[in-house]
Amino acid sequence: MSVRIKICGLTRIEDVRIAASLDVDAVGVVLWAGSPRAVSLTEAAALCQALPPWTARVGVFVSPSVEDVRAAVMTAGLGVVQLHGVDDPAPFRALQCPVLWAAPLRDGAADPVAPAGTTLLLDAHDPVRHGGTGRTIDWSRARAIAARERLVLAGGLTADNVAGAIAAVRPYGVDVSSGVEAMPGIKSAARMQAFVEAVRQSHPTPAV
Repeated sequence: MSVRIKICGLTRIEDVRIAASLDVDAVGVVLWAGSPRAVSLTEAAALCQALPPWTARVGVFVSPSVEDVRAAVMTAGLGVVQLHGVDDPAPFRALQCPVLWAAPLRDGAADPVAPAGTTLLLDAHDPVRHGGTGRTIDWSRARAIAARERLVLAGGLTADNVAGAIAAVRPYGVDVSSGVEAMPGIKSAARMQAFVEAVRQSHPTPAV
C-alpha cells in the first residue's frame, strides 16, 4: 500500500488541475483568514469543483465553530475537515465528515494522541501560523506515534526530504504545502510533480 499524498493550501484553479493530473489523494483549501493561503467559501467551492470525484476535498480550519464548518462543508462541497486549535473534535463528528485532527509536536510535551474517530495530522509547533511553516518535526518521535495509530505527516516536507521522512516515520500519508510553492499560495508545477514522484518512488510500508 502506498503512502497517501495531500497537497494543501491551494488557491488557484490551475494549481488544482495540476494536482489532479498528478492523481494525488487529497487537496486542501484553507478557510482561515489568518493564513496567506486563505480562500473564501466561494473560491473554495470553485477549487473543489475543479477536482475529479475521487480526490478528497479537505477544508482546513483554525479554532472554528461547528456552525462555521457545517456551512463550509455544504457550500464548498468539502469531504474532509482538518481542524487546528481544537482540543475536542467530538462535536464536529456530527457533520458526518472524516476529521483530520492537527496537532503540533512540542518539545517537552507529551506526544499527541488522536481523539476517537479522527486521524492525526502531525505538524511543527507554531501557534500563530498553524502550519505551512516549512519546519520539519522530530521524525523519530513521529515514528513512535505512527506505530500506534494512523498518522499523516506534515512539517517542512519537500521533494528532497520526503523519501527520508517516509523511511523514518512510516506514515499513512504525507501533507505538503510550502514545500511545493513558488510563494505562499502559489504552487510550482515542477515542485508538485517532483514531490509526488519522490513519494511514489519511496516504496514504503506505511503504518496502519
